[in-house]
Amino acid sequence: MIYLPTYLASHFLLLPMSLFDFSLFSKGGPIMWVLLVIGFICLVLVIERTLFLHRGQIKSTEFISGIKNILAKRRIVEALTVCEETPGPVAAVVRAALLHANDEADKMLFYVQEAAVIEVPALERRLGSIAAIAQVAPLLGLLGTVLGMATTFLAFEKDYATASALSTGMWQALLCAAGGLMLAIPAHLAHHFLSGRVRAIVRDVEWSGNEIMKYLLKEYREGKSTAEVEA
Repeated sequence: MIYLPTYLASHFLLLPMSLFDFSLFSKGGPIMWVLLVIGFICLVLVIERTLFLHRGQIKSTEFISGIKNILAKRRIVEALTVCEETPGPVAAVVRAALLHANDEADKMLFYVQEAAVIEVPALERRLGSIAAIAQVAPLLGLLGTVLGMATTFLAFEKDYATASALSTGMWQALLCAAGGLMLAIPAHLAHHFLSGRVRAIVRDVEWSGNEIMKYLLKEYREGKSTAEVEA
């Protein structure tokens, strides 16, 4: 007769080697399918957010320097064109400042902040969904564990506690717990990584907005006044 704990332990040690074994996956019960579905959704969200943030993050220092060089030649239309062709929130904020280059400082600041308010929520979109999946996955794993233990106790109660009957419930309990953690850990890491990318872009937006406003209110206007006097 096979000793049940030894049987389960020997098979559980082979779990990493059998991740792609469908028969092993099916032993986890219906909760494993739920974890698989939300895991796929999480993967899609992470890939989409990574590509979106990568597209929106530019070298703000070089971008602002290029805009300043164009403005130094009094080519504000060209600078606006560059902003329109450049993706990301930094270019949108700089464009808002350029459109109001001749306005008062308070009015220019209002439009710059308005552009930032529009752009920043787009950066944070779907991050909450990834965080929710990371939090719910261990709970689903725990639910699967409880259901597996309930199956095991039901086998005891009905007096058919054979090794096969007991292992069914134990497999479900162990696999659901492992599945929940295997989904939650990378989801937490992905959320942390993406949140860091968002914070970096927001800092670039703030710096770029302040930098272009300082340039427009001082150097650009002083250069414009000098050109008018010379004319």
